[in-house]
Amino acid sequence: MAEAALAIEGLVTGYDRRDVLAGISLSVPEGSLVTVVGPNGHGKSTLLRAISGLLPTRRGSIRLFGKPLGGLAPHAVAAAGVVHVPQGDMLFPEMTVHENLMMGAYLEQDHAMIERRLADVEALLPRLAERRGQLASSLSGGERRMVGIGRGLMMGGRVMLIDEPSLGLAPIIIEQVYQVIARLKESGRTILLVEENPARVADLADEIHLLDNGKVVWSGLPSVLLERDELLETYLGG
Repeated sequence: MAEAALAIEGLVTGYDRRDVLAGISLSVPEGSLVTVVGPNGHGKSTLLRAISGLLPTRRGSIRLFGKPLGGLAPHAVAAAGVVHVPQGDMLFPEMTVHENLMMGAYLEQDHAMIERRLADVEALLPRLAERRGQLASSLSGGERRMVGIGRGLMMGGRVMLIDEPSLGLAPIIIEQVYQVIARLKESGRTILLVEENPARVADLADEIHLLDNGKVVWSGLPSVLLERDELLETYLGG
């Protein structure tokens, strides 16, 4: 089995005095794509925010290739190799596509490395090369999502956290975005993906975790989950 790139044990965190995650444990092997699914408001995005240092680790641990991340500031987590592509992308609307991409390389001092990353991103996402000088505010929803992924790739990093890349997109655009994620996996990227619909990752995820009320209630292969009608009905509404 591949080494655990990301290992989470008994993680408890939340907002203000309220715990949202109630002791989550899961791991993401190097080179794998692991997906977390579950109802809205039950802790999926909170998990990614905790990993990336945006929320404190109240109890438990988060380790990146064996090194603890809990307690590190977000910029230090990013420098350690965690790339967070947030829900909704959070682009700078009055910057161009190129400028938004370059914001992802803010920690990198090697200009040659930045140029190599940019070439790789534009090869993976040729639409971004075509839109290089266009303002982010003028892009379609799918193009914005691709810029968000591209900006994350510009950070380099060792593990990507991708939060609901299909949110608010038309079905045909969702398919295009998931084609990009499939190419990321094929390239050897280690990915922890949050998604509402397990069917979207049926042929992509190596493992899937079902989250409810801040706890992992089921883990296994996506194909097995899709055959478990009682789980789908209880936790995902069918």
